[in-house]
Amino acid sequence: MIKQTTQKHSRYVGGHVSCAGGIPTSIGRAVGIGANCLQIFSASPRTWAKKPLEELPIDEFLIAHKEANMGPTFTHAVYLVNFASESRAARKKSVDTLIYDLQFDAAIGGSGVVVHLGSHQGRGWEAVRTQVAQEITTILENTPEHSTFLIENSAGQKGKLSSDLSEIRWLLDAVASPRLGWCLDTCHAFAAGYSFGSEDIPPDNIGKNEPRGDLFTQLETYDLFSTLQCIHVNDSKDLFASGRDRHQNIGEGSIPKEWFETLLQRPELKSMSLITEAPGFDGKGPDRENIERIRNLAR
Repeated sequence: MIKQTTQKHSRYVGGHVSCAGGIPTSIGRAVGIGANCLQIFSASPRTWAKKPLEELPIDEFLIAHKEANMGPTFTHAVYLVNFASESRAARKKSVDTLIYDLQFDAAIGGSGVVVHLGSHQGRGWEAVRTQVAQEITTILENTPEHSTFLIENSAGQKGKLSSDLSEIRWLLDAVASPRLGWCLDTCHAFAAGYSFGSEDIPPDNIGKNEPRGDLFTQLETYDLFSTLQCIHVNDSKDLFASGRDRHQNIGEGSIPKEWFETLLQRPELKSMSLITEAPGFDGKGPDRENIERIRNLAR
């Protein structure tokens, strides 16, 4: 029996933890780092292969989750997904894997599947956006009503979808489903050039890309507060507006502490689950130190 031994907190703070040995093991790992929520993969993130849902120990997971008094569970989709691909076969694999993950999300009582939408591969956003919206619609039409698709913002890499928050707004409107929301990643927002604090960034910490402006102004302009359902709290190894996606441990990267505090203490975001994907101080993934640092910043 897994017992949650950490003290109760007013915020849900957790990490992406391994399911090695079966999905129920993720609960013990979350408890071990002091988390009260978690994120997992339904299978290896670097392959399309998945076990049939009926072969997974879902009942054991649910029992362990309840015994640990664990909070929300998020699932992260595989990294191979690309709804903007010109290849019909690649798009079908992307759709099929997300149908599986949303079925998995429903089966484990999850709070959503976090998805990188892919890259337009040089064709441009306007050339692919209708196709992307259609693929998401197909997924939602073929998955349980109590499952949720969460778009994750990207870091501004060339061709990556959702680096510009206006693209998320467009998809939310085009799909028009209450089961479609989004996840904000702090490292990605910083790398894409969105500022979320008043402290100035030193010139030697600014990358080659043009800044995109104040994050909160963008969230208000595009009415994105109400559809935000999770925050990935990650520091950045790279510069502001670098367009690079490399996570760092909290407080050890380029994002100012004050920026984290401003974001995490924002009244509109107080109910958000906070999930870290930090590399860990031992290099083995999210750990107790990162969880505690986030709790101190979020207060």
